[in-house]
Amino acid sequence: MIRFDELTHFTEYMYTYMISRCRGANNYPKRIKSSTNPGGVGHSWVKERFIDLGEPNQIHSITLETGEITTRTFIPSFVQDNLFLLQKDPDYIRRLDNLPEKERKALKYGDWDIFDGQFFTEFDRKIHVCSPFVIPKTWRIYRTRDYGLDMCSVHWIAMDWNMNIWIYKELYESDLIVSDAAKKINEMTDEDEHIVADYAPPDLWNRNRDTGKSTMDIFAEHGQYLTKADNNRITGWLAVHEWLKVFEDEQGQLTSKLHIFSNCKNLIRTLPALQHDEKNPNDVAIEPHELTHAPDDLRYFCIMWQNPMIKKQTLPKENYTPTELEDLGYRDTETPININVAKPVATRRRR
Repeated sequence: MIRFDELTHFTEYMYTYMISRCRGANNYPKRIKSSTNPGGVGHSWVKERFIDLGEPNQIHSITLETGEITTRTFIPSFVQDNLFLLQKDPDYIRRLDNLPEKERKALKYGDWDIFDGQFFTEFDRKIHVCSPFVIPKTWRIYRTRDYGLDMCSVHWIAMDWNMNIWIYKELYESDLIVSDAAKKINEMTDEDEHIVADYAPPDLWNRNRDTGKSTMDIFAEHGQYLTKADNNRITGWLAVHEWLKVFEDEQGQLTSKLHIFSNCKNLIRTLPALQHDEKNPNDVAIEPHELTHAPDDLRYFCIMWQNPMIKKQTLPKENYTPTELEDLGYRDTETPININVAKPVATRRRR
């Protein structure tokens, strides 16, 4: 058995090399266990290897490149769990509260999504990530994509009647030519998922000189009719910030308008890992490029739905058609009492 304390103080090579030393000519199980705090030289690889793996407190099976299957698990622990320490040193938590915000979140709350240079500092796994559930059939379904041969990233997004969005399914795969990507997307889309809009970046409309077809044309041949999204990066990232904004609900609980199902592992992994561009602090760094695909396709949705409504509007007392109310995020059963719902009436145009 091998034990590491403060694992993030080690490089990934040190750790993987020591795995090869865990051996013995006996029947005892070979185990490696580690404890650590967020931060340090090994923060990124430890986070990717254990925290981004999936739900905590569960054993996850991992297939290695050699075909061998191993298991990993992440068990969160907080200072409040250390009863012996709190009994002997009750002022320890107060000293943690005196630390700067990032260090305090890391050491007191075990927050792995906080690091220097992070672009989306408002991202909070406890608030923005949720367990999967069945999407109601009455919710609107959107799809958004970032396509390239290096990576095809697609997310399915449901919008409820209070303008909350729930990112509930993802395709994240490389080396897919356009027709294969289209087939995969169709296979992952259920028959009762009626896509309201399918957002994509403008470069998919560029035509190939040899065939005269664009990437958009090939997707259309497979029944996927794309909507060209605004590709302004600065405005787009500001829109993502707005959707990620944390606020208190009517019960005083912290929440957000954007929620990600825990099965969308790549978006959860890459969104909080984005860093500021050194030359333009309003933009994200494009390197490492692998981190940008899933956030980019989210950006295309967010920029087309800017300024999400945090609280229900109190609208003036007017006659609204059901369609107008639906566009404002209301159903008949959720219509405020100060709104009169009028049935559409036919009008005669004046000559």
